[in-house]
Amino acid sequence: MSAGAARLARIDLHTHSTASDGLFSPTELVRRASEAGLTLIGLTDHDTTNGVAEAQAAGAPLGVTVIPGVEINTDLPEGQGEAHVLGYYLDVNQPAFQATLAFLRDAREKRGERMVQQLREQGFDIEWSRVRELAKGTVGRPHVARALIDAGYATDVSDAFARYLTRGKAGYVPRFKLSPEQAIQLIRSAQGAPVLAHPAGIVGLSETVLPTLVQAGLLGLECYYGQYDDETVARLLALANAHDLIPTGGSDYHGPNIHPTRLGGRWVPPETVERLRQASEKLRAEPPTTFTLPEASY
Repeated sequence: MSAGAARLARIDLHTHSTASDGLFSPTELVRRASEAGLTLIGLTDHDTTNGVAEAQAAGAPLGVTVIPGVEINTDLPEGQGEAHVLGYYLDVNQPAFQATLAFLRDAREKRGERMVQQLREQGFDIEWSRVRELAKGTVGRPHVARALIDAGYATDVSDAFARYLTRGKAGYVPRFKLSPEQAIQLIRSAQGAPVLAHPAGIVGLSETVLPTLVQAGLLGLECYYGQYDDETVARLLALANAHDLIPTGGSDYHGPNIHPTRLGGRWVPPETVERLRQASEKLRAEPPTTFTLPEASY
């Protein structure tokens, strides 16, 4: 990381709270952001904006602005893996948008229950009630992982994922799947600016994925992410420039010992925030779009 990038950031556009799978409440997250010298964060919990109002209320007296955001997990076609789509400056009060997020959270809940059931059938002594207790908000695989840690089956979240919760392992259950294009449509239906998260490892990113998603309405690319080195950042910036995408960034902070980058530990250009805000305002001035949830079982 360059000397400029290594200095403490004042913006972190990728953070998580207990509203999804973070370790800290929205209030505590904002307090820690203030202590880290941040003046603006994006709260991008998975499939929920339920922590935004609390975070904004906590941030006001501390001088920390909280952008309403979300992160939607999606699957790429033909076994290419996952792609996560972030949304910024959302209209969190839109009923149809919130109904879709509620459906996605319900799908996560049912998936978590099935994971616990599968693990118990194979002799693992963990309880669904403990997973719910750990979750506080939206249930995700990290909460099942923490239940496994509590029961002595894993040393940390990464260990639990690798041994039990990835494809082909004892506790893996396929999730309800949106495509990246559908996530983009969903975010734009709430007048939010959609951004492709932590994209460096996506297979076919430059050849097929980005051209397809730009056509679907993608507006940004997360270039200044977590532990990305200078070479990776430069490669992603070139792609962002080639497709006229807003280069965003952040730590992907969930709490200690989950991701290696500390809260506010990744420099993000201040102009990124203004470009995201302008993109959202432009969407609000256009005729509203709708999102139709695909029919599927989970």
